[in-house]
Amino acid sequence: MTMEQTFVMIKPDGVQRGLVGEIIGRFEKKGFSLKGLKFVNVERDFAEKHYADLSSKPFFGVLVDYIISGPVVAMVWEGSNVVVTGRKIIGATNPADSAPGTIRGDYAIHISRNVIHGSDAVESARKEIALWFPEGPIAWRSAVEPWIYE
Repeated sequence: MTMEQTFVMIKPDGVQRGLVGEIIGRFEKKGFSLKGLKFVNVERDFAEKHYADLSSKPFFGVLVDYIISGPVVAMVWEGSNVVVTGRKIIGATNPADSAPGTIRGDYAIHISRNVIHGSDAVESARKEIALWFPEGPIAWRSAVEPWIYE
């Protein structure tokens, strides 16, 4: 079985609305292992690096302004198929397209206030984890792992 890692960020609206514990709980209850966690105020230069792939989009400036508007919670999660499954837990980028039961389906209304970011591919997860966690994620194994994985 191949374990992979993904990057997840609770955006300023999720932090301000007190959703941090609920969101962490959803990933933990699924059976994923938390390997990194930071509560940070993002600097503009750093936000521009994080969203560099969107720099040509007309909404880039607004996106950067938003992500630096308040603290965020940056996380690394590990598990089998965590990137794809994490995106399913999160829901579609546009909350109007997100199913009930997903984070965005349950807690977001507008696309520019969609509570959470999650890596969209293993390669982007590697890049985002390297940017946000240059020291690397924590190496540990949960005692419940044998109860989650065969």
